[in-house]
Amino acid sequence: MKIMVVGGGGREHAIIRKLKENPKAEEIYALPGNGGIAEDAQCVPIAATDIDGIVRFAVDTGIDYAVVAPDDPLVLGAVDRLEEQGIPCFGPRSNAAVIEGSKIFAKNLMKKYGIPTAAYEVFDDLDAALDYVKTAPLPTVIKADGLALGKGVIIAETREQAASALQEMMRDHRFGKSGERVVIEEYLTGPEVSVLSFTDGETIVPMVSSMDHKRALDGDKGPNTGGMGTIAPNPFYTEAVANRCMEEIFLPTVRAMKAEGRPFKGCLYFGLMVTQQGPKVIEYNCRFGDPETQVVLPLLESDLLGVMQAVTRGELASVPVRFGNGACCCVVMASRGYPTAYEKGYPITMAQEVRPYVYVAGAALKDGRLVTSGGRVLGVTALGDDLAQAVKTAYGRVGQVSFENAQYRLDIGQRALRMEE
Repeated sequence: MKIMVVGGGGREHAIIRKLKENPKAEEIYALPGNGGIAEDAQCVPIAATDIDGIVRFAVDTGIDYAVVAPDDPLVLGAVDRLEEQGIPCFGPRSNAAVIEGSKIFAKNLMKKYGIPTAAYEVFDDLDAALDYVKTAPLPTVIKADGLALGKGVIIAETREQAASALQEMMRDHRFGKSGERVVIEEYLTGPEVSVLSFTDGETIVPMVSSMDHKRALDGDKGPNTGGMGTIAPNPFYTEAVANRCMEEIFLPTVRAMKAEGRPFKGCLYFGLMVTQQGPKVIEYNCRFGDPETQVVLPLLESDLLGVMQAVTRGELASVPVRFGNGACCCVVMASRGYPTAYEKGYPITMAQEVRPYVYVAGAALKDGRLVTSGGRVLGVTALGDDLAQAVKTAYGRVGQVSFENAQYRLDIGQRALRMEE
């Protein structure tokens, strides 16, 4: 089989490595891929948002199956266009990807179908939004409506911060068109849980839960990032919480999307908060999360390609999806200064024995050598019989990887370990 994976980060590297376990995956192409992915797939310099280029390549190359991993091409309709050419895909069509593409759509969907989430108001007028935050409870959460690389969410502790965030989004266009409309919502408290799930529009199969660490610095300090590390499973996601999520959130969401004429097929990501009132949805994503994928897929014991194809065919109910009983930890090594200003082009050195456990996110090949090319550079992972072992092993492997100006958190998994004590 000729398989095409659209995207070029650590998530795509993890997906490609897992797809390679199936002997049918004879040729894998990554569009555009990166310097590290080049060890596991043929990288093609076509941007993930170049839908015309992606479709043309797929047709000309005779691609048998496509996995569209990032949010942008999904929202732009990459799956729609590929399916029109007779190429089966893993990923939602654009009318379903809107569940991530518009936070306003997602919030209104939850309100209409009684899916638990934070109370909210929607604004497309800056003055009206500024008036609202003068009396809104603090802290308050301000979200750009559209895609913003995971950074379009501001938690305002003061009214001044709220006003400043609104002006940056709506007047200064910090996130482009994504911030022209905003959601202002209630601030929820409780442990956060990420649950990725396979769904074919009828059946939904949650994957093992995970915990992301969004802040740049230890102790959950510093600015929000795309994710500085993850662990799986998440100890706050108990069996009782999982049962409530299935009945109150997961199944109702899949049914709501079908009822709206937007059946969702692919990976539906649930960002949850376990509040005192029960689990509530913070956000939906229309794809595998990054870096959550880097701890979830190593625990998957079933054949990923087979599961994906079953999703595409609408036959998920007939395919076993099994996860191991152990734990996994991923520590993200980033460029110093991420998520704002950072330098790149530094050579990366890693011991040969750790390469199979490193997913490359932001690195390029220069004169045959891997060099840093992004904010998040690598995801260093480890499996363990339990979380403590996985964390210890992951940090041991971090010590075998180096590049100038490397930055990483030293406390990935510590909150979860304290919970387990």
